[in-house]
Amino acid sequence: MNTLSRRHILHTGASLAALSSLPGAALAAMGPNDKFDLLIRNANVMDPSQNLSGKRDIGIRYGQIEAIEATIAPERAQRVMDAAGKLVTPGLIDLHCHTYPYGSAIGIPADELIAHQCTTTVVSAGDGGANNFAAFRRFVVPASRTRQFAFVHIAVAGLAGFPVPELFNIDYAVPELAARAVAENADMVLGVKVRMSENVVARHGIEPLKRAIKACELSSVPAKVMCHIGGVADQALMSQILDLLRPGDVLTHCYSGAPNNAGMGTNIVQDGKLLPAALAAKKRGVVFDIGHGGGSFDYTIAEAAIQQGCPPDTISSDVHVFSANTPGMPYLPWVMSKFIGLGFSMGEVISMATAAPARVIGRIPKHGTLQLGAPADLSIMEIVEGAVSFVDTRNNKRDGKVYLKPVGTVVAGVASGRPYQAPFTVR
Repeated sequence: MNTLSRRHILHTGASLAALSSLPGAALAAMGPNDKFDLLIRNANVMDPSQNLSGKRDIGIRYGQIEAIEATIAPERAQRVMDAAGKLVTPGLIDLHCHTYPYGSAIGIPADELIAHQCTTTVVSAGDGGANNFAAFRRFVVPASRTRQFAFVHIAVAGLAGFPVPELFNIDYAVPELAARAVAENADMVLGVKVRMSENVVARHGIEPLKRAIKACELSSVPAKVMCHIGGVADQALMSQILDLLRPGDVLTHCYSGAPNNAGMGTNIVQDGKLLPAALAAKKRGVVFDIGHGGGSFDYTIAEAAIQQGCPPDTISSDVHVFSANTPGMPYLPWVMSKFIGLGFSMGEVISMATAAPARVIGRIPKHGTLQLGAPADLSIMEIVEGAVSFVDTRNNKRDGKVYLKPVGTVVAGVASGRPYQAPFTVR
């Protein structure tokens, strides 16, 4: 009898799951009398993944994008939504937020964010660790209409103890336990989260990040590290962190200006200059993620880094019960608007909140796009033109001329609110 390795079994299981979810795999072509489940009409569609921009109608059937045409007759659909004058994009994906309510000390129910974020997919960034991730998977995720993925925290209890620092005691960082949680939940877990700020890890130096990487490697499945920075213990440690990150790992709070405990600037821009290690990390494929939050986005750091060769790869909110109440308002469309103000095009910021984080997730074919056969996840927003003022998390202000205002979402073909679907979504 042949003996199969655990890696082979996991790989085979993941392959079968992916095969069963391939768009169109089991769907027949629409007949002349078939109707779309939902038709979105008169939309100003923008999908950077296929260089699509312009007025379109979108036909949705069985939770997937069935048709995008200049015009589709309303009688061809069971339900019709008029999006005249609104921007319609692939569903926004928040690569860094906190959506483990009741288990993490800072989590918000993902569906409560829809009105403020237009998010159709969110990633819980280390809310749960090996000891409490099962409750997130079993009880929180199934009750959510929003698609959810996660990074498992290297600390066994995740952020349950917040505001008590989870890694002052380094013994809470157990690579073997984190690895098991990653491997057993590889369909929805992207890897391991570690917070490297001095006010979280004290003087443990590079060791927490080493343990997070070790956990990814021990899991024997593709796994990324999401590394939180901002006020690391000393300037040299920041370069060590950057040098250790692997291609595909995520550097979140990449433009943090938070100081360390001594008040020193120890992030990727020091004394106005981008660290060579940051540019090297960018070139080898480390993902630079915004993770705005309540204390982790500094215009002066962002402007210097971008000018010196380190633009962001993904835009995320780091929204949670504390950051959501701060003046910086780190809701995803608002954070995207800040980057329009920094000179990025509408298409660029949409891509950084749709297709780019979808590639990091890498679990759903055509995720983050409006291609035919893609999941029918859409965000509907209003482009508001006029003078607007933004503030970062260090009280630096910038003026803008446009911002994105959330209007609605569609997840797996089902609108949030009217028009309601009967029977209601099975998701």
